[in-house]
Amino acid sequence: MNVDLSRVAVTNILKDHLVEGRTPTVRVFIIAGVVSLVLVTFAISMKGPTQAQEQNAKPAPASGQKEGTTAPMMVSFSDLKWTALPERPGMQFAILSGDPRTGAYTQMRKVPAGTDNGLHSHSSEIKNVIISGVWYTGTDAASAKDFGPGSVVLMPGNWAHVSGCRAGSDCVFYQEGKGKFDFKPSQTKPSERP
Repeated sequence: MNVDLSRVAVTNILKDHLVEGRTPTVRVFIIAGVVSLVLVTFAISMKGPTQAQEQNAKPAPASGQKEGTTAPMMVSFSDLKWTALPERPGMQFAILSGDPRTGAYTQMRKVPAGTDNGLHSHSSEIKNVIISGVWYTGTDAASAKDFGPGSVVLMPGNWAHVSGCRAGSDCVFYQEGKGKFDFKPSQTKPSERP
């Protein structure tokens, strides 16, 4: 907006239509009102686009997708990218979201049949949904319970437990961690803990 042109236009409007023939008090109010309107308009134009204007400038969501949602994640089991789990030789994982080295995550896990994870804990809460094989978990080997396909195992952070995959077939499960993944072997037996 050209300020000199605006000033000339406002002066002409005031002189020709609003001020001439008015009492001095009315002239002051009219001039003050017009000047205020021009200043507010100029300030708004300098501020930038409004939130509504910015929302209108966003690209429309994909067909069938609701406004403000993210695209779905869909991956076939055969398309997963498997990586060896450094903490546990023989085990593999495929990250679905997040990063288990730094924070919250979701991943698929493969554990060889006959694997025994001695007494240990994890710093963060972990949820496992068993897809295949028989996974076991408990406070010790004698009380560990078997969990087959469709089972859900929710372990609170720092819960000392044993776990593993029973002989017969490899275990595959979905895992969701609320924090970074770690494996902390325990040196004490459950009966020795306070």
